[in-house]
Amino acid sequence: MVSPHFPPDTSAATHRVRLLAPAVAAAGWEPVVLTLTPGSYEGRLEPALLDLVPPSLRVERVPAWPPSRTRWLGVGDLGLRAWTALRARARALLAAERFDAVFWTVYPSWPASSGPGLAHEAGAAFVLDLQDPWVGAWGRTVGGGPGGTPDLKSRVTRLLSLPLERRTVCAADGLSGVSNGTLDEVLARVHPPRDLPRAQLPLVANAADVALARRTPLLTPPWNAGDGRTHLVWLGTLLPAGIVVMQAILAALHQAVERDPSLADRLRLHCFGTSNETRIGAPGRVMPIAREAGVEGLVTEQAERLDYLDALRILVRADAIVLGGSTEPHYTASRIYPALLAQRPLIAIYLEGSHSARALRMSLAVPSLRLVTFGGSSPQAGEVAELAAAITDVAHGLAWRAGDHRPASAGAPDALEVGRRLADLLERACAAHAARVGDGAATGPAPGGSR
Repeated sequence: MVSPHFPPDTSAATHRVRLLAPAVAAAGWEPVVLTLTPGSYEGRLEPALLDLVPPSLRVERVPAWPPSRTRWLGVGDLGLRAWTALRARARALLAAERFDAVFWTVYPSWPASSGPGLAHEAGAAFVLDLQDPWVGAWGRTVGGGPGGTPDLKSRVTRLLSLPLERRTVCAADGLSGVSNGTLDEVLARVHPPRDLPRAQLPLVANAADVALARRTPLLTPPWNAGDGRTHLVWLGTLLPAGIVVMQAILAALHQAVERDPSLADRLRLHCFGTSNETRIGAPGRVMPIAREAGVEGLVTEQAERLDYLDALRILVRADAIVLGGSTEPHYTASRIYPALLAQRPLIAIYLEGSHSARALRMSLAVPSLRLVTFGGSSPQAGEVAELAAAITDVAHGLAWRAGDHRPASAGAPDALEVGRRLADLLERACAAHAARVGDGAATGPAPGGSR
C-alpha cells in the first residue's frame, strides 16, 4: 500500500491508508505500507498521529529529496520529490518478497504512474486509488493565478497529468475512489480498453479517534464555552470552487441576523484550516468574503491547518458544524465523516446529486441535519434563505438528537466495511491480472495471508 502521506504528516491524505490498512488486515490481507520519512514533509508534523498507527502494521519509509535541493529547479511538489525513492523501494520490496497486489493511493499523483510497471514486473495486480480526481478542475477553471484562476503552471500541470492518468488507468487491474462520481469521471475521460474491477471506498473516520478527542481537552480553547453564545464551526480548506458556497453561507448568516438582530450577539462562526497551509500566519480566505457580506464581526478565521486531533476536539465541542462543498459534482469532503461522529447538529450545503449530499441524507435525519442542496453554478436566493432558517433554529437551541443518527447506513460505512470492500476489490483485481497475463490461474493467498 503506497501512500506518500502518512503519520506524522498532517495532511488529509495521511488518513486514507492509516485507516484502510488495519481494516483490510481484518479482512484477511497482510498490508505493508510504503511511505516517506518524517523529514520528507515541509509542513508541521503531528507526532501524536503515530500513536494511532497499530504497532502490528509494518511500515517501510524512504526519504524524499529535500526541497532545499529541488526548489532552485522550481520543484517543491512532494510527489515529484519522492518519485525516485518510492519507485526504488517498491521495486526492491517486490523483488525480495511475494506480494499479490500493489494498492497505490493519490494524492500526490505523479509517483503512481510507476505503479503498474512495478507491480506487473513482480507478477502482482495493480490497484489505483483516487482520493481526488487525478485530473480535476485544476488548470481548467481554477489554478494558482489571481483569485484562484488558472495560470501557466496549473495549465502545464494539467497537460502533463492527462497522459499519465490515461496510461496508469489503462494499465491498472482495479480502480477505487472515494465516490462513484470520482470513478465515473475518470472512466468517461480515459475509456480503458477493458472493464476494470472497481469499488467505491468512501472516506471514513475512526470512532476511536473521535472518542479520544472527546476525552482530551483543547490546550487553548478557541472560544469561551460559557459565554452564552452559539458557536458554529467550519473546518477545512476553502477551495476555489467552494467560494460561492461560502458566499451563500455568509449571506445566510447576514440574513439571519437582519431578521433577528438579537442574534448579532449570540452567534459566532469560527473557521479553521481554510488555507490548507500549516504555517502560522497563512492568509485567510474567509474574512474577505465576510467583510463583503457585512458579517466580519460574527466570524473568526484561523487559516492555518489544525492538527488532526485538535480538529476533532473542536468538532465535538461545537454547538453546530457547518459543512459546505463546491460546484464540482465529484467533490467529497473528508470532514463529513468526523462531523457525523462528533454528534453535533449539522448545517450543510452541497451540490444536488453529489456524493456528499447522498451520504449525509443516508446518515442523519432532520432536525439534527439541515441539508440544503443547489443546482447549477451557485446557490440562489432560496437556498440562502433555507440556510438562514437553519442557522436561526440552531441559535434558538436546536440540539443533536441521538435518534436522528443512522451510523450503519450505506452513506457512512465504517472502516471495517470499507476494508471488506477493498479486500473484495483486491481479489477481483488479482483475478483480472491473472486473466490478462493468460495463465488462467486463480491467485491464492501468499503464505501468512494475501499481501
